[in-house]
This record gives sequence, structure tokens and C-alpha cells, in this order.
Amino acid sequence: MSHLIVGPGAMGRLLALHLAERHRVVLLGRRCLPRYQILTTPEGERRRRCLECLTPASLEELDTADLTAVHLVTKAYAAEAALATLAPHLPNDTPLILWQNGFDVQPRLTRHRRGPTLCATTTEGAYSSGDEVVVHAGRGQTWIGHLDGQYSALAATLASTLTAVGIDTLAVDDIRVRLWHKLAVNAAINPLVARFRIRNGQLRDRAFRPMVDAIIEEVAAIMAAEAIPPPVQGFPALVWDVVAATADNRASMLQDVLADRPTEHDAILMPLLRAAREKGLDTPHLSALHQQLDARQFPGKE
Repeated sequence: MSHLIVGPGAMGRLLALHLAERHRVVLLGRRCLPRYQILTTPEGERRRRCLECLTPASLEELDTADLTAVHLVTKAYAAEAALATLAPHLPNDTPLILWQNGFDVQPRLTRHRRGPTLCATTTEGAYSSGDEVVVHAGRGQTWIGHLDGQYSALAATLASTLTAVGIDTLAVDDIRVRLWHKLAVNAAINPLVARFRIRNGQLRDRAFRPMVDAIIEEVAAIMAAEAIPPPVQGFPALVWDVVAATADNRASMLQDVLADRPTEHDAILMPLLRAAREKGLDTPHLSALHQQLDARQFPGKE
């Protein structure tokens, strides 16, 4: 079996390095990375793997005959363009797994693609340290499923595959709810750590904790208005549990800010802000964070 990972960022390479322990893995990115990649585990162990790397210019070399799955692990704003580049080389029946943050691109791609398209959401923490090293900063839980509950057998097979290589994964019928829950977690963590350039665990400090609690309160109100059932432990516990589990992690939005790249603030915050407007809810903290990140990405924008 072989897996194609589209988007060799921190999460893409984390998946690739785990899957490569038992399967053939091909990375597809805008540029080739070093063939030998190193994974630093949460326990400090360093694992070195050789990964095949392709670029859009070398897609003709891709052998799709034994392709088990394509994992689209790009940023949300780049997902549709990446899939459009890949689509002419991809059989329609090849399973596609969407790993994007937010809840914006997933419904569109699921609706428009002919083949089986699943969504995944994870609380695994990872960040890149240069082009050769990925740091697995915190173990988490991953869920996979179809937005309308289809392809349950495929989801179960892929969940088993990922679990077997160290990414603890469950196949679920309610991935839509799980994506909204992940949206709540991302909204409470990513914008703040990006704005203040801190690691996740620092959100527990006295200066930042009230900000997180205020965002959680706004997000919980939006979820209730949208009839999204809360997690068993409640939204505050969910967020703080993830903060604790990924305390040493540099969140993806922080990594983007530090590297002067565009962020996913629209994909994470706009679904919540749109829902709040539709329901007549006031969201001063979420709105302010969106404006601050927008101003950083688009200087001079009114």
C-alpha cells in the first residue's frame, strides 16, 4: 500500500514519517525537501526515514496503481488549488482525506469531488524545525469520517492504518460535529498564540488565561446557537486539555507568523463570525482577533 501526502508541512511530514514505518509514502510539495527526514518524538527519540518527494512538475512520475489514499494536508486556503493540480493524475475512486483546519473548504470539496472524500481532525501537536526535522510536540487523538456518514468501512480501514503506525485514530459518523469542536479549540488557541508569539502552554499564564476564557465563552454561545452538541467534558475543559497536551507546541498559525507566511485565520475564525452574525450574537474578542490578524496579513486594508 502507498500513501500520497500533499502538503509537506509539519502535520504532513508527521503523517508521512509515521506511515513510512510500514508503507510506501510519497510527499508532494511546491519544492523538494531533503529525502532523509527526522522525526523527534514527544519522548525525545529521533527517527530517520527516507521519503520520496515530488513537485507539481514531476507529477508524471507518480504511480497511482497501488495508491491507497491521498492525504491533503495543505493550508485551508491552498487546498482547492492543490487538488486541482493533482486531479488530472488521480483516479476518481482514490480515497481523499482532508486534514484542513476550520470548516470552510471541507464541505465544498466533499460535494464537488466524485470519489470518496473523508475528513480528518486531530489534536496531535507538531512543528517543523527546518526542512529536515519535524518535532512531535504532543500526542493527541484523531477522528476520521465522511460529512454525511458514508464510507464507514473505508474510514474504519484508514483509522486502523493510522493507529497501527502511532497516530491514534477513530472512525466516526459525526465528523461534522468533531470538526466544529476542533474549530472551537483552534479559535481559542491559534489566534492568541500567533498574536503574542508564544507556545500553547503559555496560554495558562495569568496574562493570557482570561483571554482564552473569554473566547471560549463566545465560541460556546455560537455552538449552542448552531445546535452543535458540546463535548462531554464541556468546551472549557476540551480547550484546556488540548493546551496541556500540546504545551510545548508552536501552533500552526504561530509558525506561519514567524515564517511571514499567510495564516489560516479566515478558515478558523470566519465560520464562527458568520454564524454569530446570522444568530445576532456579539463576539468582540473573536472579531478583534480576526481584525488584528487581517491587518498583519493585509497591511493598510480597511
